[in-house]
This record gives sequence, C-alpha cells and structure tokens, in this order.
Amino acid sequence: MAGAGQETRAEPATADREIVISRVIDAPRELVFEAFTEVRHLSRWWGPEGFTTTTRSFEFREGGVWEFVMHGPDGTDYSEWITWTEIVAPERIVLLHGESRDDPNTFESVLTFASEGAATRIVMGTVFPTRELRDEAVEKYHAIEGGQQTLGNLAAYVTETVRKGAQG
Repeated sequence: MAGAGQETRAEPATADREIVISRVIDAPRELVFEAFTEVRHLSRWWGPEGFTTTTRSFEFREGGVWEFVMHGPDGTDYSEWITWTEIVAPERIVLLHGESRDDPNTFESVLTFASEGAATRIVMGTVFPTRELRDEAVEKYHAIEGGQQTLGNLAAYVTETVRKGAQG
C-alpha cells in the first residue's frame, strides 16, 4: 500500500509503442469534428506542411474506408488507407491507418475532441504494432513533427472557416 502523499501510476502497456499529440483549436468542437468527417474538408488540410492529398474513395462510417494518396513536396507519392472502426460524434474517432487494407504494419489512432470554452482540444493518440515501428515512424518519417504540422493545418483551416462563416 502506498504511503500518504505517494502516488503510484502504472504506464499503459502500449506506452513504448505510442505517440500522443495534442492541440487546442480556436473553433467549436462540432466544426473541428466535421473537418475530419467530410472529404471536402479533409482534402484541404490533411497531412504535414508541403503535402497535398488526392482521395480515391471515401466513406465516413464505422467500417468505411478512405483511400488516398499523399503527395510529398519532393514529388514522392504515398498510398494510404484508413478504415474507421469507431465514431462517436462529435467526441471520438478510432481508425486503423496503413498503406493498404492488408498492410501488416497498420497502426491505430484514437482522436478525441473536447470542448474547452469556445475552443476544442484535439488529442491524437497513435499505437503502433511494435516499438520498432513507432521508432521508425518517429526517426525516418518524422511522425511527431508531421502530426503536429497536420493538426496545425487543421487549426488554420478550421479557424479560417470560422472567420469566413462569421463574415458571410
């Protein structure tokens, strides 16, 4: 038993395979959530700085799939595949993400959307199948910086949408 003043907290079993990125966005939760649920929005902001996205197919529902190509600033194309495994509007999205449906290195991301006054805190937690795959994503593909840039692009897109909506 822990003594007075001591707190013991176990790390989750996935801690060595996980990346967690968070950002507060100055827009209502419903609008931030919508930016993740409609392809007309996603294709405008998805990906790190300098990347663009071309959607091949998109169906936002549990079990639905988003197939797309991310075009890197150096001209490299990256085939991507996402399936939505849980959707609780406007609070939570769980998805599997890989290069294709049969990618053995597919990882899971859980996105939560929490109101903070008029703003929204989005938390993106990603769990990789192994620590080695997480480390490779961080070191080779700059997953942390890329995730931060992606949420930055989302924030810029959504706050611009809010400003336009307020003026229109």
